[in-house]
Amino acid sequence: MKDEVILLDCWASSYGMRVKIALAEKGVEYECREENFQEKSPLLLQSNPIHRTIPVLVHNGKPICESLIIISYIDEVWHDKSSLLPSNPHQKSQALFWADYIDKKIYSIGTRIWRGKGEDQEIAKKELIEVLKNLEGELGNKPYFGGENVGFVDVALVPFTSWFYTYETRGSFSIEVECPKLVAWAKRCISERESIAKTLPHPHKIYQYALDLLRK
Repeated sequence: MKDEVILLDCWASSYGMRVKIALAEKGVEYECREENFQEKSPLLLQSNPIHRTIPVLVHNGKPICESLIIISYIDEVWHDKSSLLPSNPHQKSQALFWADYIDKKIYSIGTRIWRGKGEDQEIAKKELIEVLKNLEGELGNKPYFGGENVGFVDVALVPFTSWFYTYETRGSFSIEVECPKLVAWAKRCISERESIAKTLPHPHKIYQYALDLLRK
C-alpha cells in the first residue's frame, strides 16, 4: 500500500521549504496543500491544535509538526536513501545544535531587518552578520555543512538564503561582502542540488511577498 503524504505549507515559508527539500532528497511523493493564514484549514487546526502553524506533515493520517522534527522524522522513516543526520552520536549532536541555533536566530533577526527601521534595524543587521559568521566558521572549508554531501544543517539553513535579498534591500547592506563563504555555499547548494534549486523561490518573488505583507 502506497504511503499517503500531505504537506500543509505556505510557499514563502523557509520552514516549509526545509521539508520540501528533505522529501525531495528522499524521493518521497507527496501532496502539497497551501494554507491561508487568515482562514486556516480544518486539517491544519486538527493536525496542529497547539501552535496552529505550518508546516505540518501528515503521513498516513498521522500529523508531525515543527520543521526540524519533521526533517528528522523523514530521515528516519525513509532511511533507505542517504541520511541527512550523521550516525555518529557526537556529529549528530552537533548537527542538531547548529540547526537549533539557526531556528533561534535567523527568522527573528531577519524579520527585524525587513520589517524594521532606525536603530533596531541597524542592531539587527549586526546581529545577523554575527550569526552568519558563526555559521561560516562551522562550515569551514567543507563544501557542505554535512561534509561532501548535503546534510541536516544544510537543509535547515539554505531556505533562509531565499530571503537574503529582502534583508539586504530593506536593510541597505550586503551579506556577500560580509560573509562571502556562506553566500558561495548557498550558490553551490542551488547549482548542485536539484532538490534545492526546484524548491527555493526566486528572491525577487520573496521580496514582493514581503512588500505585500508590509502594505497590509
